[in-house]
Amino acid sequence: MPQEFNLQEAVKIAVQTEKDVMDFYNRAASITKHERGRKVFQQLAQEEREHCSHFFKIYTGGDLGTFEQFIQTPPRKESAMLHTLEKALDENVHERRAMEIALKEEEDLAQNLEQTAANIVDPAVRAVFERMAKETRDHFAVIESEYAHLMGMVHETDIDTFVRE
Repeated sequence: MPQEFNLQEAVKIAVQTEKDVMDFYNRAASITKHERGRKVFQQLAQEEREHCSHFFKIYTGGDLGTFEQFIQTPPRKESAMLHTLEKALDENVHERRAMEIALKEEEDLAQNLEQTAANIVDPAVRAVFERMAKETRDHFAVIESEYAHLMGMVHETDIDTFVRE
């Protein structure tokens, strides 16, 4: 069933979603002891900030303040990703668990965004959701790669070595 948002509603959703995910990655980086994993989470948080900035520039509403003011607001308590991570912290979460949460949440978010995009008639609004879905899939791939490395699996950069031997 088609659903409609106007372009500014879609962009505001994008801005908030990118910030929510950035907050998750910043929190995950803060609890990760393994330097390589921490750097991956920090990189993802920075990319989410950049994505948020791109959408923020085309958002015409004045209710979010400046970009820096918005970015500095505390994480939303309603953020499902952060809620899951904070709950896991009570269970002595570590990097592996944070990555597992990130993988699941990124996959769920990508599916939700793709489904929403498929139901939108306006091409400009649909493009907002499609772009977010693509960025989410790209981050899923980064996390999946780092998770494989963390778990001692063959990394994609080593595939040629193992295939030839």
